[in-house]
Amino acid sequence: MTTVAIVYFSATGHTKSMAESLAKGVDSVEDTSAKLYAIADEQFTGGRWTDEATLAEIGSADAIVFGSPTYMGGVAAQLKAFIDAAGSVWFAQGWKNKISGGFTHSGSPSGDKQGTLVYLSVFASQQSMVWISPAQMPNPENGVNRLGSYLGVMGSGSDKTVASGDLIFSELYGQRIAKATHAWNAAQMG
Repeated sequence: MTTVAIVYFSATGHTKSMAESLAKGVDSVEDTSAKLYAIADEQFTGGRWTDEATLAEIGSADAIVFGSPTYMGGVAAQLKAFIDAAGSVWFAQGWKNKISGGFTHSGSPSGDKQGTLVYLSVFASQQSMVWISPAQMPNPENGVNRLGSYLGVMGSGSDKTVASGDLIFSELYGQRIAKATHAWNAAQMG
């Protein structure tokens, strides 16, 4: 079974909704399973993310996708704390050659979400991971990639809702991540 870890922080539920849609897409691909890892308050000690057991479990996945709301043009502090804790993985190159990707949400159509996706892709590159783009052209009929994002998935919405096209976009990205992971793993064995 090919596994995809989806690591995310969500304060209002928007990023969580996108993570769940991404997981639905992953799970729709044969012989693939997604596992959601929400960054939670109880994982913090003295302002630092400290959950070695979860970090090891995430590291056992074939692919890792990162999600965060965009706050002030970047990732949320909670996800940044997780990323800082993954420095130990970097020293050992423990995630080298794993498939990776990212997604983000903010309340406005721009919200400087590109900055968050760039940060996540740089982090994945530092970990020697293989970043997967969503490969979806903007589709005005169903709202997929309505914000024109090619590095990862962007979403926006108000109150407790995420635009339906953004959830479809997340699901399609999950399928692409799953298929890319299968193809990458098969090529690595060949």
